[in-house]
Amino acid sequence: MAKKTYYTIEHEWIEVEQDIGTVGITDYAQKQLGDVVFVELPSVGKKVIQGKDMAVVESVKAASEVYAPVTGEVTAINQDLSKQPDQVNKDPTGKGWFVKLRLSNPTELSKLMDLAAYQKFIKGLS
Repeated sequence: MAKKTYYTIEHEWIEVEQDIGTVGITDYAQKQLGDVVFVELPSVGKKVIQGKDMAVVESVKAASEVYAPVTGEVTAINQDLSKQPDQVNKDPTGKGWFVKLRLSNPTELSKLMDLAAYQKFIKGLS
């Protein structure tokens, strides 16, 4: 099965391959935040629920919750963000990823947007 990326109205993305999703915040979100100075990630093994807070990202402007795009269990965290939180600004959909989740309920993905829908959504915000 090919990788597929989905987006939330809170500006998280999740790239899903089989039953594992890699999660981060979108380029739009990191631009709104400004320079990221700290990222607080959940521990491996933590269960997260779709739409509930899962991590915190702090910038020079504000601290923001990062919400779980789907329900699942954290299988990995991006350790590099503790030393290099600016990866979130430099490469939000690459090296700036936050966590990997094992999806509990893949049908939840149907509630999320594809790229075209997300781009239309953020265009409506400006």
